[in-house]
Amino acid sequence: MINLTKQDNIHILTMDGAQGNAFDIEFVTALNESLDAVEAAADGPAALVITGSGKAFSTGLNVAALMGYQPEQMATFGTEIKRLYGRLLNFPVPTIAAINGHAFAAGAFLALACDYRIMREDKGWFCISEVDVGVPINPEVLAIAQLKLTPSVLRDAVLMGKRFGGPECVDLAIADAACSEDSLLTSAVELITALSTKERTIFTTLKATLYASNATALGATENIVKEKAGSLRI
Repeated sequence: MINLTKQDNIHILTMDGAQGNAFDIEFVTALNESLDAVEAAADGPAALVITGSGKAFSTGLNVAALMGYQPEQMATFGTEIKRLYGRLLNFPVPTIAAINGHAFAAGAFLALACDYRIMREDKGWFCISEVDVGVPINPEVLAIAQLKLTPSVLRDAVLMGKRFGGPECVDLAIADAACSEDSLLTSAVELITALSTKERTIFTTLKATLYASNATALGATENIVKEKAGSLRI
């Protein structure tokens, strides 16, 4: 379901689940457990790449599974998916989504929760598709897109359910780069490696300053580290 490997200082999380890496309780739990493992192992220079297998990064929610959930299961799922996004926003090492294929709905928000995004240039859509499938977006989750997308892109993504390809995503600052399928993972590792050696205390503090309130609203524990310089601030 989730494969964790390591290339030098870079942890690589590959989603390899059913139905296009669709999100249900088991899948979201496995993602959170994988983040636990990365945090536990990342005591020196480190970064995290999140990617998928096959044709999809993630196609969103596993609607068939969720439709069969009891109310308490739905409540658990809602809490855990928000916590997943919150943890990624505030994750103590640099993160990048290597979007190997379609990133729809919940999968699009997973990519947005990462610090950086790189996409295939030839195939795969980035799409916040809830308007077409009739699913509302939790305000705390939508706030991720408000953080990461420009107002006009956000409008078209949410209200139109517009699909964006790799080159267009780069042009609109949804993604940081687009490349071939063969070079996707290599390019993601290259892009994030420079950040992996940043001094962890100040990196975590500055990242928390950017995103902590949003991460807390999503139910994630704030991962704020006090600066070694004490009260010194710009």
